[in-house]
Amino acid sequence: MPATSAAGPDLSIVIVNWNVCALLRRCLHSILATMGVWPVSEVIVVDCASADGSVAMVQREFPSVRLLSASENLGYARGANWGVAQAAGRYLMIMNPDTEIVDDALATLVHYMEAHPGVGAVGPQLRYADGSAQPSRRRFPTPMTAFWESTLLQQWFPRNRFAQHYYMVDQPADLTQPVDWLVGAALMIRRAAWEQVGPLDEGYFMYFEELDWCRRCRAAGWEVHYVPQAVVIHHEGKSSGQVPAARTVRFQRSKVRYFRKYHGAAWAFLIRVFLFITFSLQLVAETAKWLIGHKRPLRRERMSAYWQVLRSSLFGDIR
Repeated sequence: MPATSAAGPDLSIVIVNWNVCALLRRCLHSILATMGVWPVSEVIVVDCASADGSVAMVQREFPSVRLLSASENLGYARGANWGVAQAAGRYLMIMNPDTEIVDDALATLVHYMEAHPGVGAVGPQLRYADGSAQPSRRRFPTPMTAFWESTLLQQWFPRNRFAQHYYMVDQPADLTQPVDWLVGAALMIRRAAWEQVGPLDEGYFMYFEELDWCRRCRAAGWEVHYVPQAVVIHHEGKSSGQVPAARTVRFQRSKVRYFRKYHGAAWAFLIRVFLFITFSLQLVAETAKWLIGHKRPLRRERMSAYWQVLRSSLFGDIR
């Protein structure tokens, strides 16, 4: 792997992988392809006990990649922190394995960071596999956002004003701008900012860890910028999508934890009650559809998922 010149900035890429071998291969190939445009000091893959041959694939096909292999699923925050702790770069690119670098995206982001020393983190424009824009900019959520984003209310009212404000739909997708936070599928962080702000909060198994970090980054005086001239393809949710019930539990647990941390125990309690009621309603609705014989295999699958969510530790202690 080519070394960075002494005069140029050095970049470490950290990828946390769990059971998406084929997508990880594509991700690594996209990084190797862009290295002719911008030298990458090192690529580190943190594998979280994958059972799909990911470790052997990296060892066989990408011998220059540094592989850290865990004996359990560490979760995204712990895995990323482990990788960053081993990284040497002045810039840290934390990426999902279901992403692909497009053209000179890495060079664009590094050049932007070099030109804006007050920026602690930058993110590219994320796109779906079909090339359409994938929303990745966010404003900090208010407590009301918790009730209207990624809940039953959003299913009923997808264009509600709380979610629209949160997703920044009033801002053009091609506008370079400071933002509150960015989706962590591909996030470049200045080493100096990381060392001042600290690592990702490992109390989040996955989801909300990048929101939490960007909030702390902003509080420490750094800016977070969205740079749409850099483009990264994101095949969204391919790891967590393998376990939909667990994904829902982890997302909602992280949501409750975030609001407890930043808005207090009372809001966290209200959000828990709301989630319990909405998931109960969804279980009742799916059960009724199953009883009348409507798409029974689908209804059975959803009933099982909602039941798992209601029985989970989502409503237990969250610190």
